[in-house]
Amino acid sequence: MNEDITYRGVVYPWQCDHMGHMNVMWYVGKFDEATWNLFQQVGITPAYLRANGRGMAAVDQHIEYRRELKAGDVVAVHSRLLDFAGKKIRLRHAMHNVDTDELAAVTTLLGVHMDTVARKACPFPPDLLARGLGMVQPDSARATGG
Repeated sequence: MNEDITYRGVVYPWQCDHMGHMNVMWYVGKFDEATWNLFQQVGITPAYLRANGRGMAAVDQHIEYRRELKAGDVVAVHSRLLDFAGKKIRLRHAMHNVDTDELAAVTTLLGVHMDTVARKACPFPPDLLARGLGMVQPDSARATGG
């Protein structure tokens, strides 16, 4: 799978801090929206989660800030799966300034598939595992995003 664009948006003035740069909370929010778009491609949809009493939980996240973004900047997030096995999913997002094509930030996330009744991690069903495994690009194959 090539890195797909999983989010496109703009930096609004109210998303900027007192120094005129997009505040860190908005990087996380835009990456979160990209995550749910990537999940949809795998088949981890709201309908699947509701029908099966399942949920997703982030258990580890690392962010590297590379370039500041300012009000009016248009951004795109490119995403890919790094690992998908058992009850875990690991992914990377790379946020780019669309006008300059500069890399603004990169995040790597580790998530787990949850049984929402038992409140504990559980394995992905075989059909989701098969689909996700077909989308995995290991870390050594990084094309963009550091």
